[in-house]
Amino acid sequence: MTPSSPTEPSPEDLPRLNVEALTKALNRAEHGNDPRAYDDAWNDAPIELRRRRLLPAVLFLATCASTFFVGVTSWQPLSYLETAGQAGMLSQVIWHQWEQGFAYMAAVLSILLTHEMGHFLLTVRYGIASSYPIFIPIPFNAVGTLGAVISMDGLKANRREMFDIGIAGPLAGLAVTLPVLWLGILRLQVAGIPNGGITFHNPLIVQWMIRYLRPDIAAQVPSLDVGVAHLNAYFMAGWVGLLITGLNMLPISQLDGGHVAYALFGRRAHMVARAFILLAIAFVIIYEVYLWTMMIVLVVLIGADHPPTANDAVPLGKFRWLLGLGSLVIPVVCFPLFGVSIP
Repeated sequence: MTPSSPTEPSPEDLPRLNVEALTKALNRAEHGNDPRAYDDAWNDAPIELRRRRLLPAVLFLATCASTFFVGVTSWQPLSYLETAGQAGMLSQVIWHQWEQGFAYMAAVLSILLTHEMGHFLLTVRYGIASSYPIFIPIPFNAVGTLGAVISMDGLKANRREMFDIGIAGPLAGLAVTLPVLWLGILRLQVAGIPNGGITFHNPLIVQWMIRYLRPDIAAQVPSLDVGVAHLNAYFMAGWVGLLITGLNMLPISQLDGGHVAYALFGRRAHMVARAFILLAIAFVIIYEVYLWTMMIVLVVLIGADHPPTANDAVPLGKFRWLLGLGSLVIPVVCFPLFGVSIP
């Protein structure tokens, strides 16, 4: 899944000089006969930011459609597409299960949008050029999307601003994910140990919540795994929200966790990122969890090291230090190490 983290911006999303306003300022400087006024006019020239609107809007609507479709097909879109040739079968499925599809679409997009708006609003606050959230629809997997991203001019952010922008998305996303997951666990209908179908392996925080909220499920299924036949829209959306949050908070490169780790440790974060990648490769090989292979390859291609900020010397302050150190636990409790098992 593509992480929903800030990346380098498109030229169309960068600030542009407001030429008309600058011309007026220079004319005022000329009539004032003050040489210093020319410098002031350039330094104070208004900046206007033109963000692409059509592409983000189209991709958002496409992601609405793909997540609705995946929810309607009970998170098994390929199985339904294989039988779509049967007269009217797919339309009947949509007709009878549209409420489940709509609930999943609304829940998972609320989580994704809240996560991305956490980043976006902080870039606006700090005057960092950024795009609107760009969603990635994939109607052929069990999730319906590869997440969302924003692009930003990260080289303009100092250490404190980078920390705030990086951590705002995961915290905002968790604020929506946990209540959705709570509701989903209460609605789980589990009948026996998952056997023969797609199985979702739960991260630690889900296991803890199931033991607390549904001890009956913990008694039936000691592994606390959930089969695809037992899913409901809210549990699945919450599971996806934790996956996205845990993935993004890994302390690597341009992921949100990479921003936080660099803000905390500076260039020492490079060693943390490289060590983490080696551990991830070892984990995939030893436990044969090959679904994470593509993610590791992408990270290696992008580069494990986080680039310097506009000013690495800006202090974080005690509160940000404590918040940042605490956030390092997020991937430990939110990321589902074994992901999904497909027979």
